[in-house]
Amino acid sequence: MTARAEQRVRHRRRVTKRRAAIAGAAALGLTGAAIVTTTMLSSAGAASSWPTAKGPKAVSSTIPVSGTYDGGYKRFYGTGELGGTGQDEGQDPLFKLADGAVLKNVILGAPAADGIHCTGSCTLQNVWWEDVGEDAATFKGKSASAVYTVYGGGARKADDKVFQFNGAGKLVVTKFQVSDFGKLVRTCGNCSTQYKNRQVIVDDVDVTAPGKSIVGINANFGETASLRNVRIHGDSGKKIKPCTRFQGNDTGKEPKELGTGPDGTHCRYTASDLTYR
Repeated sequence: MTARAEQRVRHRRRVTKRRAAIAGAAALGLTGAAIVTTTMLSSAGAASSWPTAKGPKAVSSTIPVSGTYDGGYKRFYGTGELGGTGQDEGQDPLFKLADGAVLKNVILGAPAADGIHCTGSCTLQNVWWEDVGEDAATFKGKSASAVYTVYGGGARKADDKVFQFNGAGKLVVTKFQVSDFGKLVRTCGNCSTQYKNRQVIVDDVDVTAPGKSIVGINANFGETASLRNVRIHGDSGKKIKPCTRFQGNDTGKEPKELGTGPDGTHCRYTASDLTYR
């Protein structure tokens, strides 16, 4: 493959929603922009039903986003050069987010090209992928302080990856749902430019089989994945791997799988963090 292919405490005092959100975020290790974002977002989450599109929106060239873009739950789909239906490498995205941008209330239909690209810290709030194209979203920021937040929403039909984490920093996926997928999150295993100490946090997420893995990280680059409140549906045989460790590289070679399951260092979770239904 090419580089892109790898890629709650009771108290007598009443606790406000904002304080509760901050406390929960702190428990997961969220800081800075991730806490601010989490406290500001709506209550939509993993148990939310899929929204009904409020009309179609054809996209023939990538939509640049800075600030906040509210899609109003329209279905965006690619046409022209963005109208391919394959897994070809190098496709352009439907949306390209600048550092600090927020994309909300969007449904991506088919074809979805390479979904969404975040060039720095970003927030994807209530974004739904009906049929994932090459990838649902790719995170490409170069700063170790970058925070990418996926809050609410869901994805279906991902032949390979849903979220491709190529850049530096921290990716937080919460109140999300995914079904019929390859990998929910994969940090890049063989990009020509690699970053150390990437962090992935998956919390309050519903995962429905079939699927291959929830998170894949590169142990040799000091990456970590924390899983909390993950509900796995339709996988009585426990075939979906919650966390897989790889030997990443910058040469383009296929990364070597080192192992799966919690190790207390890179894959941070216990059996009680996963519920099978």
